[in-house]
Amino acid sequence: MAAKKLPFSKEQIKNIIKIHPTPFHIYDEKAIRENARNFKKAFSWNKGFKEYYAIKAAPNPYLMKILREEGFGIDCSSVAELELAKRVGMSGDEIILTSNDTPAYEFQLAKNLGAIINLDDISHIDFLEENVGLPETICMRYNPGDLKQGNLIIGHPEDAKYGFTHNQIIEGYRILKGKGVKHFGIHTMVASNELDPDYFIETAELLFKLIVEVYEETGVKIEFANLGGGIGIPYKPEEKAVDLEYVSAEIEKLFNKMIVGNGLAPLKIFFELGRAITGPYGYLVTKVRHIKNTYKSFVGLDSCMVDLMRPALYGAYHHISAVGKENEAATEKYDVTGSLCENNDKFAIGRMLPELEPNDIVVIHDAGAHGHSMGFNYNGKLKSAELLLRENGEVTEIRRAETIEDYFATLDFAGLKNFQI
Repeated sequence: MAAKKLPFSKEQIKNIIKIHPTPFHIYDEKAIRENARNFKKAFSWNKGFKEYYAIKAAPNPYLMKILREEGFGIDCSSVAELELAKRVGMSGDEIILTSNDTPAYEFQLAKNLGAIINLDDISHIDFLEENVGLPETICMRYNPGDLKQGNLIIGHPEDAKYGFTHNQIIEGYRILKGKGVKHFGIHTMVASNELDPDYFIETAELLFKLIVEVYEETGVKIEFANLGGGIGIPYKPEEKAVDLEYVSAEIEKLFNKMIVGNGLAPLKIFFELGRAITGPYGYLVTKVRHIKNTYKSFVGLDSCMVDLMRPALYGAYHHISAVGKENEAATEKYDVTGSLCENNDKFAIGRMLPELEPNDIVVIHDAGAHGHSMGFNYNGKLKSAELLLRENGEVTEIRRAETIEDYFATLDFAGLKNFQI
């Protein structure tokens, strides 16, 4: 069986489980910091380069504090995420609001925080002005339509609900300039979990070309270009990570030719990666609860799609390790399941694994983004805890597990006594 490494030994995880019962998510601080530094180093040629971590991937203030220490900003898409940024102590251009179908109160909080507002639609210009007022800095999200091919998760750009068309974004800059906006940015995001490095180089070229056109058509000199997120991670052991050094070097060539060459420098390069920053460094730790043999063999875990719904939602692959059995032959074919009353509550279908038995510790890899954050409470299932494996080997609980009282907290049982049917 092809392997992926774990940042802890069997004895270490058994000791952690004695204090923190399964299931739980655990994040590797050392690996996250090293990854963040490598990403910044790759793009160090660009003065003003900044990564705005897409907090929807793992909305935990401890993780954001770590990334902020590494120089990252935060990309938010809701009031709650803006509030998280605020409570971590962030403000100003440390924050970008990239949302859609945006309510006025969301724009208001972003403006109060001094965040960069990234508009999703041309009609939002008037909406923002009438309800909140236009800030001095505005970014707009570009949807290239059939100029750029999408991928499976995010879909084709022309079918996506996000962003301005080509003609709309040119007109948008013209309108905003006329309304006195002083500083401008541009953003695009047209793929998710993409492993082809050339895809991101082509995206940069497309955006740089548009920046030149905007200047020629409107006189607006764009000051920052957010190339979005979408850089994938190798969920399968045989897959290769995106070569950031190659991507950066090719983007730098385009930058020098298209931006510097047209007198449009300086231009800050931004990203809003989530998955590529924390995804490989989070793990769902769970135990085998039951082994069931009917028409197939099922491994029933004490976790379910509440803890990780990507396999059910996208048919996504997540590697699975049986702790202590990594060197045993994968002789058994299992569906690895949770206890939700839905037949798609499966972490894997027909997966070859070593022979498993109740109480075996199972680790599901690459759960550090869009794992815990996508959880829900269907069937009355409770979300699990989040732990942080510190650089010194200590473990810190950074989010406790939900309780039954949490689940019922929004219900009014007192009022029920007087409810007449």
